[in-house]
Amino acid sequence: MTTDSSARPLVMGVLNVTPDSFSDGGRWHDHDAAVRHGLDLVVDGADLVDVGGESTRPGSVRVPMAEEQRRILPVVERLAGEGVVLSIDTMNADTARRTVELGARYVNDVSAGLADPDMLDTVADGDAVFIVSHWRGLLTPDSPPARYDDVVEEVVSEIGQRLDAARAAGIGDERLVVDPGLGFSKNGGHNWALLAAVDRLRSFGLPVLLGTSRKRFIAETLPSALRAAEARAETALHARDAATAAIAALLAESGVWGFRVHDAAAARAALEVGRRLAEARRAREAAAAGHEPAGRTGERA
Repeated sequence: MTTDSSARPLVMGVLNVTPDSFSDGGRWHDHDAAVRHGLDLVVDGADLVDVGGESTRPGSVRVPMAEEQRRILPVVERLAGEGVVLSIDTMNADTARRTVELGARYVNDVSAGLADPDMLDTVADGDAVFIVSHWRGLLTPDSPPARYDDVVEEVVSEIGQRLDAARAAGIGDERLVVDPGLGFSKNGGHNWALLAAVDRLRSFGLPVLLGTSRKRFIAETLPSALRAAEARAETALHARDAATAAIAALLAESGVWGFRVHDAAAARAALEVGRRLAEARRAREAAAAGHEPAGRTGERA
């Protein structure tokens, strides 16, 4: 498996095998439907599929681990058998262990090992890549408002602490990915500040994964007519997916390793648009530099 941050950005397709995820809960709750959707995500351009059996939306209630595993283990086994590269969205060490044994290659724990004290050792004992997210606990209706003096520096510092813990457990840098945890204990301004500071997130020298897809702060950017259409679920989701794709296009050349999205086709197209535009700009700049009169830049002919 690769975490080469110099390659083109990867598309991680979201597969929620849950009844209560914030945007598509229940659509893929049936095992057969989940497998079909996972395969469709790959056809649409996903490089890997992130399978989750427990919603982490604000106000969600944790489900028993046995139920989480009942939801996802058959799906993981069948998709792995089809050769799909899989990531597992779980905060449970035993779920991580069992899915890696079935063929999952990434463990995407939004708590970065804080929710289950066995997670880091479990990942260290295998060969999966560990996605280290920024997290300040589960979001509940009575959670205090997100507060930061400097959101970028505080998130970077707290991610650094979890990276140190992962390394101490025996997970090498070649198996680590950084995720700023957009939307988790963060308001819209915090999320935008982190997106604008991708270079700071890359200062660890590790791949960076961004999960902007369909998040509330994305909806807040939409024109009022689209925000008013939130009751028409499909209209709202299409608008959020378009805005998510726009972020991918704008950050296509920023060195981001991957984008976690619900609409893989839109993200793949957006990344290609961003890449083509960047290539055209570089070609134009190179041509302009090649035709400058001698001495224009202060150098002797």
